[in-house]
Amino acid sequence: MLEVSGIGGLIILVLDVWALISILGSSAETGRKVIWALIVIILPLLGFILWFFMGPRAAR
Repeated sequence: MLEVSGIGGLIILVLDVWALISILGSSAETGRKVIWALIVIILPLLGFILWFFMGPRAAR
């Protein structure tokens, strides 16, 4: 498992919080929002990358 600490961990935390705020504020269906939020929470780095390229922002 990849361990991230220090400034790298802080950057990932900030990006994940930004992603979660964007997910909740998007116009996507509630079910899609929940799925994306869970992906970002469970897989912080990979979830953020997936959301950035394929997330509910495309539904706007």
